[in-house]
Amino acid sequence: MTAYLFPGQGAQFPGMGKDLYEGSALAKEYFDKADEILGFGITKLMFEGTDEDLRQTKVTQPCVFLHSVISALAKGDEFKPDMVAGHSLGELSALTAAGALSFEDGLRLVAARAAAMQKCCESQVSTMAAIVGLEDSVIERVCADVTAGGDIVVAANYNCPGQVVISGTEPGVDKASELLTAAGAKRAIKLQVSGAFHSPLMEPAKVELAEAIAATTFNTPVCPVYQNVDALPHTNPDEIKANLIAQLTSSVRWTKSVQNMIADGAQEFVECGPGNVLQGLMRKIDRGVKCCHIA
Repeated sequence: MTAYLFPGQGAQFPGMGKDLYEGSALAKEYFDKADEILGFGITKLMFEGTDEDLRQTKVTQPCVFLHSVISALAKGDEFKPDMVAGHSLGELSALTAAGALSFEDGLRLVAARAAAMQKCCESQVSTMAAIVGLEDSVIERVCADVTAGGDIVVAANYNCPGQVVISGTEPGVDKASELLTAAGAKRAIKLQVSGAFHSPLMEPAKVELAEAIAATTFNTPVCPVYQNVDALPHTNPDEIKANLIAQLTSSVRWTKSVQNMIADGAQEFVECGPGNVLQGLMRKIDRGVKCCHIA
């Protein structure tokens, strides 16, 4: 069985998607349609924009979504997933590639999600940090202690064994990073992000996204979608919508998602989209499973 994986924010790079645009008539059609849907030249930003241009959440998310989904859809009949999953933003890419959302609706939802999250980022100073080389339970305990003291910080992304990203107010993340380093973490690396994703600080964005999702038609996907909030396979549109809304303030349970996919029969994983971040995480989750990139 083949599982397809879709990356999240942070996988972007200048020039992303240009080779797809120039090498596939179907891909070009999708990219041109994206410019029409969004009402501005998103493809120009992808192909010619700088690192700084692509770092804004409201730009980054549509760019990564487009590269990921078009990489899959441009394969036509060759794209035959037995199961899919996406990391954070990548969950919308996975749902679109698997047919739960039309390309148009998927892109509009991503744009709405990105704009709502951008507003949250601009309304408060917040951040994230990667904690390397410490047990999940220790990270969770320290985050709970810091939050109890008045500064919000939570375990946001369970990326692979030994790597968890924490998220919250800047003082909360700084304090937790200091305590976790003292507790034995090998590294605490503050990330170059614009806000505290997958934390309670995203609640206003969650409310906005819920309204957009309620107005969008979801179909039964062609295969199970392993969702971030519970790491379990879903095909029921109502469950998928509820999990997608909850995802903004919940942890991304990526390690468990991949482990569950393997337990359910996945023998090969294919990453769709920019970069190879998910392949790197896969090697740390289970080295024995084949993993490659759709390109």
